[in-house]
Amino acid sequence: MKRIKLGVVGCGAIAQVHHMPTLIDLHEQFAVTCVCDVSAGAAQYVAEKFAVPRWVTDYRDLLSSDIDAVLLCHSDPKTEAALAALNAGKHLLIEKPVCFSLQELDALLAAQRAAGVVAQAGYMKLYDPAYELAKRQVETMDGVRFVQINHLHPNNALHLAQFDIRSFNDIPETAGEQRRQALAAARQEAIGEAPPHVERAFHLLAGSMIHDIYGLREMLGMPARVVSVEIWLEGRAITFVLEYGPDSSAPGARAVATWVDLPDLWDFRETLEIYGDDRRVSLSYPTGFARGILSEVVVQGIDAEGMACRIQPAVAWETAFRRELRHFADSIHGNAEPRAPLSSARDDIALIIDIIKKAQDAE
Repeated sequence: MKRIKLGVVGCGAIAQVHHMPTLIDLHEQFAVTCVCDVSAGAAQYVAEKFAVPRWVTDYRDLLSSDIDAVLLCHSDPKTEAALAALNAGKHLLIEKPVCFSLQELDALLAAQRAAGVVAQAGYMKLYDPAYELAKRQVETMDGVRFVQINHLHPNNALHLAQFDIRSFNDIPETAGEQRRQALAAARQEAIGEAPPHVERAFHLLAGSMIHDIYGLREMLGMPARVVSVEIWLEGRAITFVLEYGPDSSAPGARAVATWVDLPDLWDFRETLEIYGDDRRVSLSYPTGFARGILSEVVVQGIDAEGMACRIQPAVAWETAFRRELRHFADSIHGNAEPRAPLSSARDDIALIIDIIKKAQDAE
């Protein structure tokens, strides 16, 4: 099968820790022909480390090169580069958050339809073997009643210190200012004027808790309403309650979700617990900046003899990032339907906006 010529925009931590090593490992599916970063030092370093023949500092130069597809994993917002990639007829894998407003997402969907290309959200945890195990358990659960999500997040620097990640102090001031203005405009379009603590909560939902939001949507469907929201710790923490209606797979259920910034605690915790009439399914993720650490699934219930039981299924070793990229290749070749199309990201953006609006209404 023909290798996909791929360009990568963004040469920061996620590219250096996960995407580039995985793409090199998947050399039969992908050939990375160009990398791009506004930091010339980062682009050159990644190109040399991973034997990429060309590096540039302007994504438009990357799009004009000989590539079939683009991976966007640069700093937010990514909408401008994503639209340019789609308008250039390139297949697209865009890291979360895809964007911040429904208007941005609708523009991306229109560009994708016009181009007739694959456009996939970077929802890598959907491909985690542990998530897939947990999802199968939930699908056969007798009546989902309650969901608990806890996302306790330390400073990423605590985990990144174990990797050889290079950064360079050479980003042009104009590029930084353009990014800040674009980010403010996207946020304004999404949620309007908001105090600083609400803005911080909005960005943590879109940038980190998005993993929990899309994972829950894939398992249970969209909630009927946001019951309540509390933003605390000056926007470094948020708790919200969702109600599921008759159109979901968990009618009448409630989900309670919390994200808390614990900057100096090494112990990252991200857990999803789903309780039904006949069993409890618990899913635990490692930090996204981990390699070789598996997620875990625990199922508790009653066996055929009426005894309480607890099982912990074995989880496959293949990483979520690798499985995501393999699926992207299969989708481009027409061998699979995208599991995380941009259209699905629209539901997540809408829910995040609803959560923030509920918090604003309560203040």
